[in-house]
Amino acid sequence: MSILQAIILGIVQGLTEFIPISSTAHLIFASRLIELYAGVEQTLRAERTTATIAVIQLGTLVAVLAYFARDIWAISRAFLRDHLQIIGIGKKDSASIAAPQSDSFLSRLSQEAKLGWLVIIGSIPIATIGLALKKQIEGPGTKNLWVISVMMIVIALLLAFAEKVGRQERTMEQLGLRDALAVGLAQVLALMPGASRSGSTIMGGLFAGETRETAARFSFLLSIPAIAASGLLELKEALTKLPGDSFLPLAVATIVAGFVGYASIWFLLRFLRTHSTGIFIIYRLVVGAIILALLLANMINP
Repeated sequence: MSILQAIILGIVQGLTEFIPISSTAHLIFASRLIELYAGVEQTLRAERTTATIAVIQLGTLVAVLAYFARDIWAISRAFLRDHLQIIGIGKKDSASIAAPQSDSFLSRLSQEAKLGWLVIIGSIPIATIGLALKKQIEGPGTKNLWVISVMMIVIALLLAFAEKVGRQERTMEQLGLRDALAVGLAQVLALMPGASRSGSTIMGGLFAGETRETAARFSFLLSIPAIAASGLLELKEALTKLPGDSFLPLAVATIVAGFVGYASIWFLLRFLRTHSTGIFIIYRLVVGAIILALLLANMINP
């Protein structure tokens, strides 16, 4: 992989990780096009492709950490403070007392500390299933264009349904255990290529009654443990799976993904304040249908 190819992959990853159109699908498309037009004879094995994608995602992890740095600091500080107060250590701060909620334990925490627990709880499903199905996720089946095209369409239809039936009333301050479970379970769909982590989690948030911006913000916060775990796990394995001369281009792709990813977060949060996800739904349906048509016509290999 050349530096130019790495820059292209970094831009694709940064643009599509947080916008609900599937970063994995677009990275696989981009990789195949690069190989086709560069005259590359061999294609990366499925395991190498998975490792490359996961490592490049670390750039978008840095982007979300940078964008939500204040939120992450507030959550971490409140989480530690509130739990120390619960066990009798530390001075009680009346400003940190949360209003009564339906969840008994969470009702004893401040809003920021409760949000920390919601991120933890929401991360359990994908962590459990991701580890259990690690071999299948790294296998060739999840790089198959049949799977990708079908998931592009399926999530588009589900997202459209969520837009129609979701109440879109709940804000970040109103999130509870139901939101963590709904969005966390929806995030499991992101293990399938073409589903999109942001698309699946925003869909789950809308079904739970969240506003579009709230669903996106919670989606981004929930992405931190998932991206960090997959990226760091694959980074270790990439050291043996990828050829030695690929590390400089991989680093370039990761850095580019970080800068572009930061801009993508900024754009999507502002876009969803006044717009629906309709444009992304249409895009997913069109791209998914085109891929299916090309596959059915035997014009591309799955």
